[in-house]
Amino acid sequence: MATVTIPISAVAYQQINVPLSGNAVTLTIQQRTNGVYMDVALNGAQILAGIICQDRTWIVRRAYLGMPGDLCFFDTQGTQDPTYTGFGSRYILIYEAGKNAG
Repeated sequence: MATVTIPISAVAYQQINVPLSGNAVTLTIQQRTNGVYMDVALNGAQILAGIICQDRTWIVRRAYLGMPGDLCFFDTQGTQDPTYTGFGSRYILIYEAGKNAG
């Protein structure tokens, strides 16, 4: 299984288009008052909306959604849930091909 680090910026709202495992994936990441949330679109079709992002917790989790892998945030300095001010430095976003893909 290949692991890829997805570049993210330290901004409260961002939309990222990234090719993952041969698919066009759009990630919309936003900081809200009670945490960071993500929407995921796969090849133009939204498969997840409003998923809370927590440290070392897989975001997709379900093979039937069609995603050929999974995403998670990783705190490089501890085990805190992500906040946008640490994106790209303290908090990294990773994609692991084949993870949770049935």
